[in-house]
Amino acid sequence: MDQDNLTSPVTEFLLLGLSQSRQIQLFLFSLFLAVYATTWLGNLIIISTVISDPRLHTPMYFLLANLSVIDVSFSSVSVPKLLDHLLLGGRAISFNGCMAQMFFFHLSGGAEVFFLIVMAFDRYLAIYKPLHYLTIMNWDVCIGMVVGAWLGGFAHSFIQVAIMIHLPFCGPNVLDNFFCDVPQVLKLACTDTSVEEWLMLSNGGLVATVCFGVLLLSYTVILVMLRTRVSEGRQKAYNTCLAQITVVCLIFGPCIFIYARPFQNFAADKAVAVLYIVITPMLNPMIYTLRNTEMKGAIKRVFSRQVTWQCLSASQGCSCPSLLPEQGL
Repeated sequence: MDQDNLTSPVTEFLLLGLSQSRQIQLFLFSLFLAVYATTWLGNLIIISTVISDPRLHTPMYFLLANLSVIDVSFSSVSVPKLLDHLLLGGRAISFNGCMAQMFFFHLSGGAEVFFLIVMAFDRYLAIYKPLHYLTIMNWDVCIGMVVGAWLGGFAHSFIQVAIMIHLPFCGPNVLDNFFCDVPQVLKLACTDTSVEEWLMLSNGGLVATVCFGVLLLSYTVILVMLRTRVSEGRQKAYNTCLAQITVVCLIFGPCIFIYARPFQNFAADKAVAVLYIVITPMLNPMIYTLRNTEMKGAIKRVFSRQVTWQCLSASQGCSCPSLLPEQGL
C-alpha cells in the first residue's frame, strides 16, 4: 500500500500553513484579513484618484496607478487561500491549482520587478531631460512600457512553470508553506532536480539580483544629479525617489533571499514570504502617499467632490458650504 502511494501520481498538495495552533490561526486570520482589506482599499484609492483627478494625468501617476494594479493582483494570488486555510482549515490544493497559483504568482511578481525598472527610467527622464520628458514619455510609450512589464512577467512565469510541470510527482505531497512556490514544490519531485534548480535560480534569483543592482545604480545616479540641480521641485523629486527606493528594497530584499540561493528550507522563509506577499502590497500605497503632497491633495479633492455630490443628490439635502467654493460649484 505504501509502495502504491510512492508511485501513484500526485493529484493534490497539502499546505502546512503558518501554524497548527487554532488560537494562532484565528489571530492571524483577523490580522491578515485586515491587512488584505487595507491593501485593496489603499490601492483602489490610488487608482480611483489618478483616474478621477485631471491633475494626476501624467506619466508618473499613470505608472503609480498601474503599480497599484500589480500590487492587488500579486497579493490576491496567495492571500485568499491563506485566509481560507486559517479560518476553515482548507489545506488541500489540486495539482493544477498549484501550478496555476505558481504561474500567476510569478506573473504578477515578475511584472512588478520589471515595472520598478520602468518607474526608475521615468524618474531619470523627468530629472535629466525635463524639457523633453512629456515628449518622450507620451501615452503610447507609457502603455508600451506597462505592456512590456507584463510580458516580461509572463515570460519569466512561463519558464518557471514549464520547467516544473514536466517533472514527475509521485511521492510526498506536503508543502511546508502557505502557498505553492517553486522552492518547496521542486523538492517534492521524485527525480533528480539539480539541473532544474539551477535553471530556476538563473531565471529567478539571478534576474532579481541583476535588476536590483541596476535599480540601485540608477537611483544613485538620479540622487547625485539632484544634488547638482537647484530648483523648487528638487524636494518633491527627492521624496518620490526615496519612496521608490524604499519600495524597491522591500520587494527585492525578500525576493533575493528566497530565490537567489540553493532551494533549502530556512526558519525565516515563511516570515519573509509573509512580508513580501501580505505586508508589502499594503505598505506601497502608504509609502507613495505619505510624503507626496500632490497625491494627498488629490485624494482630498476627490473625497470632497464625492461628499459634495452625495449632499447635492440626497433627497433631503444637506449643508456643504465649505466644499462648494473649493470645487467651483
